[in-house]
Amino acid sequence: MGTQAPSDKDNARNDSFEEKLARQKAIDDWLPITSSRNAKWWYSAFHNVTAMVGAGVLGLPYAMSELGWGPGVVVLVLSWIITLYTLWQMVEMHEMVPGKRFDRYHELGQYAFGEKLGLYIVVPQQLIVEVGVCIVYMVTGGKSLKKFHDTVCSTCQSIKLTYFIMIFASVHFVLSHLPNFNSISGVSLAAAVMSLSYSTIAWGASVDKGVQPNVQYGYKAKTAAGTVFDFFGALGEVAFAYAGHNVVLEIQATIPSTPEKPSKGPMWRGVVVAYIVVALCYFPVALIGYWMFGNAVEDNILMSLEKPAWLIAMANMFVVIHVIGSYQIYAMPVFDMMETVLVKKLNFKPTRTLRFIVRNLYVAFTMFVGITFPFFGGLLGFFGGFAFAPTTYFLPCIMWLAIYKPRKFGLSWWTNWICIVLGVVLMVVSPIGGLRQIIIQAKHYEFYS
Repeated sequence: MGTQAPSDKDNARNDSFEEKLARQKAIDDWLPITSSRNAKWWYSAFHNVTAMVGAGVLGLPYAMSELGWGPGVVVLVLSWIITLYTLWQMVEMHEMVPGKRFDRYHELGQYAFGEKLGLYIVVPQQLIVEVGVCIVYMVTGGKSLKKFHDTVCSTCQSIKLTYFIMIFASVHFVLSHLPNFNSISGVSLAAAVMSLSYSTIAWGASVDKGVQPNVQYGYKAKTAAGTVFDFFGALGEVAFAYAGHNVVLEIQATIPSTPEKPSKGPMWRGVVVAYIVVALCYFPVALIGYWMFGNAVEDNILMSLEKPAWLIAMANMFVVIHVIGSYQIYAMPVFDMMETVLVKKLNFKPTRTLRFIVRNLYVAFTMFVGITFPFFGGLLGFFGGFAFAPTTYFLPCIMWLAIYKPRKFGLSWWTNWICIVLGVVLMVVSPIGGLRQIIIQAKHYEFYS
């Protein structure tokens, strides 16, 4: 029985398969996340710092004032430990299947929970987080610009917040056309340096101001219900401060990887550096800010520090630069998703024009929503609980359990279940507090004021 010569049909099939592969590769080379894989480990460090140390850090003293000394410190430290652990899990899971890399959060989800279910679990949450962050940052950027303008020129005519948000958005209409993660590494480095700078200004100026006369550390709310709701809301704000996990696989995807030197080595080194920077930013600001101002602290600590004017103006400008970088880091995976759907599902041609239209529309959308609903603090608590708690505190643990199936009642099993329980509690209670804050603030609010 001789071997049969391959028929024309087989050849055609092989050709079409190779063409398909080539087309797939061409598309992957065009998409923002998979296009360049030559990042160094320090890229991952400052991408992570930029993603992590959000403007959330400025709200930490306020969160402390709603939590109180004991619970506040416990929540801060616990969050730091749990999120570092879940981040480690995600870095490990990026390449656990030999020869395959999970470049996006939802690809890992699909591997853990199945093709369909994985998408339905991960994508909505990831989109809420990333689009939510972009909107909140539009508002933060606008508010900080306004504060800068009002500080530098206190006698000028007051300009509406709406216009400042538009000014801030104008930067993104330009920057969002940078094609991939590596091309924004310069923006990201600047942002990471800024986050350290304004955190240092925030706690340094607080120390300089000293403990305020008749400072109080009790809870602000007059009623028991008010105190409980505030406590819930503060948990959401802390969750928001520790949310860099939504882009961690996407950042790791830019690091080169070989079987001898997998990408998790350099990535983990970057993460550890990033986490040390996070601790240097978060703990001093939260503790010193609360210690100096007590429960009279504003929901953005820079607002509590009026003087010296030049320093506060500078800090606000730093916040603007940092938020520009953060916005880009969170927008990149969204661009990637939109472009993937358009090119792979709807068979659009991967062209510059497509990218130009898609990204401008997205920036315009986040700007419009930001202008319409600028109540900043409440939105943080609400989004924080709703989507940050799962993606940061317990989705990685559930995936870990689903994939590795550790021994029941072993150390790994217990650790993961404790994180899951804490995360679920956080997810349930913090949107309640956040929603109440939005309702209270919305009473005094006119649209497009």
